[in-house]
Amino acid sequence: MPIVTSSRRDGRRDGGRGGSVRRLRSGVLGLLLVFAAGTAGYMGFGFGFLDSLFQTVITVTTVGFGEIHNFNSGEKVFTIVLIFAGVGTAAYTFSLLIESFVEGYLADTIGRRRMERKLDAMHDHVILCGWGRVGSSIAAHLRASRSEVVVVDASAERIASVDGPSVLGDATDEDVLRSAGIDRARVLVTALNTDADNLYVTLTARSMCPSLFIVSRTASQAAVPKLIQAGADRVVNPQDVGGVRMAALAVQPDVAEFLDVVMHDGSLEFRLEQIDVAAGSALVGRSLRGAKVHAQTGALVLALRHPGQEFVTNPPPEVEISAGDILVVIGNADQIASLRSLAATAALGTTDQRP
Repeated sequence: MPIVTSSRRDGRRDGGRGGSVRRLRSGVLGLLLVFAAGTAGYMGFGFGFLDSLFQTVITVTTVGFGEIHNFNSGEKVFTIVLIFAGVGTAAYTFSLLIESFVEGYLADTIGRRRMERKLDAMHDHVILCGWGRVGSSIAAHLRASRSEVVVVDASAERIASVDGPSVLGDATDEDVLRSAGIDRARVLVTALNTDADNLYVTLTARSMCPSLFIVSRTASQAAVPKLIQAGADRVVNPQDVGGVRMAALAVQPDVAEFLDVVMHDGSLEFRLEQIDVAAGSALVGRSLRGAKVHAQTGALVLALRHPGQEFVTNPPPEVEISAGDILVVIGNADQIASLRSLAATAALGTTDQRP
């Protein structure tokens, strides 16, 4: 069964739980000292070790047994002191034990239910299968681009380090993927360690959601066609990507750094993004010149891709825009937002109606 979890970075909550543990340790230590002192005391009065321990236990726990031997005045006084010290310490320790159990159980239960409600309300999020060095890097870049991420991993130890919504379970299990909201997700990224696991997750996810965009990790070039056949839209080999990046930095370091900043950093005013042209957009059937894309929005179209075709880089003004086209554009946030709205609406405003 999948377990919905959420890593908590609440200092007050963590500090409170740590304080409870420390108090519980102190209570247990105090109780052990009481038992040791009581046993030693009765042994000092001439009791055997077992009789001394037994008398201490029944005295501190107040179970109601009588004395093993008839007590003299000194033994009675010692027993009275032991009762006051032992019963108070035992009551304090047991109360802390119950408090810690109830606090942990309630906190975990409430946290899981809260996260389940959050997952049920999530739409267009990214499901990331696999939490390791690659997975954590993917999640950091996704969150930097303001994408919501749900992590799925079979290791309780790894899932405990996730800062955000997560599901503990096998990503190849359909119930686990449902718990992660696969029916409402926008993208699934499978970044598990082996090609076999990534292949099986891809196959399972594709059978559950035919329209889901799937990005799969691979460790070998031989697995690429198998993953594509299983349903992956894109297949990435981290080693190849790292090699290309290092080569680019060696040959054209400034260009490579500029692209990184535009794509991921966000410190520049301009950014590089893709825009989908909706079927109902008034851009459909128009040329870049006729639609006056740059004049209306200020964004610059660097490349255009018709469905199922290669990119047309630096597209000429006469190229016609079709439904489902991908526009790769550069501009500031307002310009890109304006073009994104234009690509989704059915009105061109004052745009010239000629292509």
